[in-house]
Amino acid sequence: MSQSNDPHDEALKRLDAQLDAVNAQRAARDQKGKFDTSAIGSGYKLVAELIGGVLGGLGLGWLFDQWAGTSPWGLLLGVLVGTALAMFLISRSAGRMSAQAAAKAGPVSSVPFDDDEDDDDGWPAGPGQNKRD
Repeated sequence: MSQSNDPHDEALKRLDAQLDAVNAQRAARDQKGKFDTSAIGSGYKLVAELIGGVLGGLGLGWLFDQWAGTSPWGLLLGVLVGTALAMFLISRSAGRMSAQAAAKAGPVSSVPFDDDEDDDDGWPAGPGQNKRD
């Protein structure tokens, strides 16, 4: 009776091994297909800050014009102030994103020290400095 179970046990073990291999391949494929979408969201945030600043300034300038009766000047001033504020907010957000990306990437590896005594400074030789001249 134990002999009849042995072929079934062997078949189940082979099937488990094949299933584990398929699961490992699927997990590896899923990891390759995923990417970080936070950069896309950050880009949309910057665009929204730009559009929101300009439209907000436009709306506030129009309201000021309606209240004070200074027809085009409040609108123009509102657009300029809104654009300037949007640019300030975008530069501040971009600086924060840059700092976060630098912190996430870690320290930059330094260039190895070159203590060779040759005169090669990386610039091409000028006239009269070539070996042929």
